[in-house]
Amino acid sequence: MSLTQSTMLSLGTEAPNFHLKDVVSSNYYSLDDLASSQATVIMFICNHCPFVIHVNQGLVQLANDYKSKGVAFIAISSNDVETHPEDSPDKMRIVAKVLKYPFPYLYDKRQEVAKAYDAACTPDFYIFGKDRKLAYRGRLDESRPGNGIPVTGKDMRAALDQIIDGQSVPEPQYPSAGCNIKWK
Repeated sequence: MSLTQSTMLSLGTEAPNFHLKDVVSSNYYSLDDLASSQATVIMFICNHCPFVIHVNQGLVQLANDYKSKGVAFIAISSNDVETHPEDSPDKMRIVAKVLKYPFPYLYDKRQEVAKAYDAACTPDFYIFGKDRKLAYRGRLDESRPGNGIPVTGKDMRAALDQIIDGQSVPEPQYPSAGCNIKWK
């Protein structure tokens, strides 16, 4: 594990499209299929990263809290499964079912989507507004494994509330941090 911070893609960047397989339903989805007209959260996560494991329940709670407000959540794993078989689609499916992910868990086999989003770590978060322009990128909250701060999702909750209310999300926005994406 190498602690890596998110690269902080430029605000206003248009959400790159994708066409990826959901490991639970086995259906292929594009951004057009899954995006919301309110706000869309793209999360790069994986199964094995302790930083993702630390926030998993918080992500489920966040998604459940904001689905009724019209926010779409999409999880993507882009890790190389040759070097990290615990992140393979069959294991992704198990994790999604056990944790009751209320969002699709997509597999980015060629890592093209992670590169298009300039994703660097797991977890890495992006929130796109109604216009599919990047309004927030960065951390879920200040909690990290071992720092004693509870997982609340306060940074992303504040950003989502501002986007839903038609406001801009102010700077500073702090990078997420976690395991580096396992590139091929």
